Amino acid sequence: MLTHADLYSLEHYARARPEFRARVMAHKKNRQVALGPNATLYFEDRLTMQYQVQEMLRLERIFEADLIQDELDVYNPLIPDGTNWKATFMVEYSDPEERKAQLARMIGIEKAVWVQVADFARVAPIANEDLDRETEEKTSSVHFLRFELTAPMIAALKKGAALTMGIGHPAYQATATPSAAVRESLLVDLE
Repeated sequence: MLTHADLYSLEHYARARPEFRARVMAHKKNRQVALGPNATLYFEDRLTMQYQVQEMLRLERIFEADLIQDELDVYNPLIPDGTNWKATFMVEYSDPEERKAQLARMIGIEKAVWVQVADFARVAPIANEDLDRETEEKTSSVHFLRFELTAPMIAALKKGAALTMGIGHPAYQATATPSAAVRESLLVDLE
């Protein structure tokens, strides 16, 4: 959990931002898994959320304690707590018309994403705990997912068990095996 003490002042952040941003971007490279050509899981953690909060404070020029706390309250729930992974799931089509058509076909896709450890049952996400992100006509291109893992799954992962991720939606199927670097980064979330 992030607190006020973990954040830079606006002035300090202005000076530290180039180096901090470069560190976060390098870190994020090992926290994403492409699920086919048009969907990606971006796994969040304390550092990615600190960056998000710092950027919001910078963009909005927020320096009042209560408004800073509001930002912390929004982003702290996206930090894993040792038994789960939390991810921003994005459906990505560069052409706006194609994106609109695909999102209309993909209602419920956020519930069709899964992670699997070895031969354990697939783990479906708890999706969009903050607010509903779809209508009867389409789903959103951005969803927030939480994957709760059992103690045996976590133990198996720490011993090197296989890890796969995917989507099993009628309009979009994909399976991926995270790279060794991504896997190592995700294991840190389970400490």
